[in-house]
Amino acid sequence: METDCVVVWTTISTTADGRNLASVLVGERLAACVNVLPPMESVYRWKGEVEAEPERQLIMKTTSARVPALKARLFQLHDYDVPEFIVMPIIDGSDAYLNWIRASTAG
Repeated sequence: METDCVVVWTTISTTADGRNLASVLVGERLAACVNVLPPMESVYRWKGEVEAEPERQLIMKTTSARVPALKARLFQLHDYDVPEFIVMPIIDGSDAYLNWIRASTAG
């Protein structure tokens, strides 16, 4: 039984950028919550070269209906040429938590 709630993943280069982005997205009711995870190192291919850079993973909880606006705003604010934007459905969860996501992103 799939819900109307989703988890969205992105990465950002610094802690300050992650906190600022999280504050904007939650403040604009595009996400109910954004987790800014501890620093990690990402190894990836970019423009034909293998790169390694520190990043922060951001995990955003929102509703399917808010995904287009969240994506547009994130791409507007993000400093990467190609930001990660992965949406995963929340198949099930506690009713109280899912209702909180819905209420927090209603606008």
